[in-house]
Amino acid sequence: MALDYPQSLKYADSHEYLHLNGDMATIGITAFAIQELGDLVFVDLPEVGSTLTQGEKFGDVESVKAVGELYAPVSGEVVERNEAAIEAPDSLQADPYGQGWLLKVRCGTDPDLAHLMGADDYRAKVGG
Repeated sequence: MALDYPQSLKYADSHEYLHLNGDMATIGITAFAIQELGDLVFVDLPEVGSTLTQGEKFGDVESVKAVGELYAPVSGEVVERNEAAIEAPDSLQADPYGQGWLLKVRCGTDPDLAHLMGADDYRAKVGG
């Protein structure tokens, strides 16, 4: 099955994606990561008001076969977390880039995105 990697997003080596809109970043995990993990059973995310540091762990996603650590693609303050994803982790599989987002983070107007890949580079990395 061919996986989707929207061109409007940036992708981290650790399989998080980022959508930047002004000073707000929406963070989630890629369809590839979800496929590799399998059936998701638990999502652990930081509380609203928490501070993320780029490159540092901010949470976990658990499946029946593995635990995946989540790493912040940008630094900033968590302003919203997807409670629906926490309550029903399997919902991430249906729409990872839409309703399946994890966090919304205020990251400022000029975050460092140099370490992130475009969709074509990420697709080449994961073989999709």
